Amino acid sequence: MRHILGKPVVIGMLLVGMLVAGVGLYWFQPWKLWVDDTVQDELPAAAPATQPPATPDAKPDDSSTPPTPSSPPALRTLASGTLISHEHHTSGTVKVIRLPDGSRTLRLENLDTSNGPDLRVWLTDAPVKEGKDGWHVFDDGKYVSLGKLKGNKGNQNYALPADLDLKGLTSVSIWCDRFDVSFGAAKLAAPA
Repeated sequence: MRHILGKPVVIGMLLVGMLVAGVGLYWFQPWKLWVDDTVQDELPAAAPATQPPATPDAKPDDSSTPPTPSSPPALRTLASGTLISHEHHTSGTVKVIRLPDGSRTLRLENLDTSNGPDLRVWLTDAPVKEGKDGWHVFDDGKYVSLGKLKGNKGNQNYALPADLDLKGLTSVSIWCDRFDVSFGAAKLAAPA
């Protein structure tokens, strides 16, 4: 019996145990539960428009006066919603905003969720359901990944592809791609 449990076997078992622990730590990344990443992106804004400069054919006026800025075109909210909790407590609001140049962005405001491995921001066609029934539905149909979640707290902007058709994309999920689960989601609705 002593021969079977000799030093090589014990060392081998320790190495296998350390390997399993290392893989488990990498996969689950439990330290992220205690580390917050706060991001404070500014609300996208357009540069103020200016009056065009005078042309040589134009009637003389006081050309020494510099062009005056006019008020910038307003941002337009196309849809918005409030985040609900799924796998982890999640709160904040979501807005789809059209910028004055015609581009669109998805904005997370006052986001507060847990940090985790491989979190993504998804636009989806899935219904937002309360409780455990809503945890795994967002990868069942159509979804568009807007990229990695920049931080688990704060205000963040995610540019929408110019050719993205928003029809049918009725929800946003903070999606953990590693474990195929929603941390939180919001149903998008047009403003009243």
